[in-house]
Amino acid sequence: MKILITGAFGYVGGRLTQHLLQADDKQLVLATRTARAAPPAAARATVAAIDWDCADSLSRACVGVDAIVHLAGMNAQQCSAASPQMLAVAGRGVSRLLEAAAAARVRRFIYLSTAHVYDPLQGVITEESPAVATQPYAVRHRAGEQAVMLAAHHDGMRGIVMRLSNAFGPPVREDADCWMLLVNALCRQASERRELVLRSGAQRRDFIALSDACRAIDHFLDLPDRLIGDGLFNVGGGWAPTVLQMAQRIATLCGETLGHRPAIRSAAAQPPAANVDLDYRIDKLLRTGFVLQADRDAEISATLRFCAAMHQGRLH
Repeated sequence: MKILITGAFGYVGGRLTQHLLQADDKQLVLATRTARAAPPAAARATVAAIDWDCADSLSRACVGVDAIVHLAGMNAQQCSAASPQMLAVAGRGVSRLLEAAAAARVRRFIYLSTAHVYDPLQGVITEESPAVATQPYAVRHRAGEQAVMLAAHHDGMRGIVMRLSNAFGPPVREDADCWMLLVNALCRQASERRELVLRSGAQRRDFIALSDACRAIDHFLDLPDRLIGDGLFNVGGGWAPTVLQMAQRIATLCGETLGHRPAIRSAAAQPPAANVDLDYRIDKLLRTGFVLQADRDAEISATLRFCAAMHQGRLH
């Protein structure tokens, strides 16, 4: 199987590349906006520089490709700072890629979306819950979802939308765009500042280890068409602690991994919000045969060690 990965040098893309290269039956094409070489660990992969504004560039990247995993896009902070016009331009990139994929007869298109298309993200959340995206990041992803659902179910191409919850785990590169994610940010604080400063503590979030997120993408690449259904899947970790509970777990693991237990303090000026339950259901995913396997504590500990090495300048 020949797979084109957009955003291949990003946070999820880097770990996904590592994961997929463990199999001998997958040939990877790593898409990037700037010319660059494949990292040493991905020597078997091909790098393709693409121009999102050039239809010919996208068409060339799709030639001979069996599946596309679309990870490229602005993060939440960039979306919040962008104008509506910039968001619209960014959103058209998904449609252009879908057009190129259809013309090249790509069989499968996997789009990484976000759980934040559900608002509020509380209570029991299934794929049938209303997707009322309100924040710019969620709005951008909701538009991408709709483009995939509209275009990727014709002429033999099947589309899959993954509504990913809060992923955590070490990146491949220290400059990966992942240090605003809650667990990764707290691990970095624990390593560098030896304290954890929380803006809130009672809010619940569903967390998924990045290794399980990558396994889910791999699962969707090989999933028989008859199990895809409408192609819309929640992808979470089946684990929704409060922010404070997560911070306490990181503090404990930091003591075991790095030899010091950081203090936890609140920077919130307002009283803590009420503790609201969250059950981010992934039953639909599990019915396809997927099984969560990650060791959550091991993923957190690996992130702590990565942060410590980064802080000490031991990464290259």
